Amino acid sequence: MNLEKVVFSFFIVLALTLNFGFFLGDIDNPLHHNIYEFFAALVVSLAATILKFGDRSSMGTLLLASSLVADLQLIVAAIIWGFATEAVGGGLATETITSIVSLSGGALLANLVSVTLLLIETAILRR
Repeated sequence: MNLEKVVFSFFIVLALTLNFGFFLGDIDNPLHHNIYEFFAALVVSLAATILKFGDRSSMGTLLLASSLVADLQLIVAAIIWGFATEAVGGGLATETITSIVSLSGGALLANLVSVTLLLIETAILRR
């Protein structure tokens, strides 16, 4: 068993599950979307991206690209969240939380692509 692959796979799957946990719930209800879960999803997604920089294969470039997409969407969502709560004040409006959750959904889709590519790579290596 390759410990590096285990850690790599762990972070990819953890990024997916944390993002899914944040995304789940009514899209316009801020009570269904925890800021700490969002922060954890962002941090783990960034960690997964850093781990992907070492892979020089063609599959590795696709994994890195999908991870960068997820990171970009989560970072934009974090900026919107921070701007809405700190710069504007007054908490999260329905439109704001909807935008944040929608961006998180895009990141979730990118994470699904990463996990699918990881499964394909594993299946190819088994043969």
